[in-house]
Amino acid sequence: MSPMNVHAKSLGIGVAIGAICIGAIFYVITSNQIIKSPSQSSTEAQGNNQKIQMPLLIDNASPVFGSKDAPITLVEFGDYQCFYCNRFFHTTEPDIVKNYVDTGKVKMIFKDYTIIGQDSINAAHAAHCAQEMGKFWEYHDVLYNHWTGENNGWASSQNLFEFAKQVGLDEKDFNTCMSEARHVAIIKGSVSDAKTLGLTGTPGFFIIGPDNSVTKLSGAQPYDVFEEIFKSQLQKVK
Repeated sequence: MSPMNVHAKSLGIGVAIGAICIGAIFYVITSNQIIKSPSQSSTEAQGNNQKIQMPLLIDNASPVFGSKDAPITLVEFGDYQCFYCNRFFHTTEPDIVKNYVDTGKVKMIFKDYTIIGQDSINAAHAAHCAQEMGKFWEYHDVLYNHWTGENNGWASSQNLFEFAKQVGLDEKDFNTCMSEARHVAIIKGSVSDAKTLGLTGTPGFFIIGPDNSVTKLSGAQPYDVFEEIFKSQLQKVK
């Protein structure tokens, strides 16, 4: 599966969703605390000498996209309502996938940093429900391909259910997952990780090299920036 490059308009949904209630997902993220174990591995982020606990980068995350044996890991902290996250998805990510993920050199992980609004949280939760059925990345792509702005309704509960049908999810299972708010903890944990790492906006990226060195990037950087780092890190591969 490769990210889709088709810009699609948000769907107009005319059918009500019965008794399924997404309200259980409505919560306020207030915790910025994370427990660290002395046994957890750590590394330094290039450019600021910041010690980073590896679980902050790889826990509370999506499934790996790409080969699990890829020597480089690209971790993105994103918000499905974020304009610049959407720009990265459409303008930079396809080339990264084509040249580095599909060739087994880089694997990708997505982590939630839901900072824009409630629809951000609902969209993130829907993606994790899709993950239960083995289609996280397909749903991730559909969300970004139907983005039309921030807090304007494109990530409404009705649309989220329609997106699930688009990628072939079992409607009953998806509805149950959403109504039970099964994945609130992983979203809150990822947001806490982002805050602990000092991120103040989205997207934010961490590139983990084959020697576990970490390079931090802020914002929707152009492809050339990622490529330069990837090439430098690949030189460490024996």
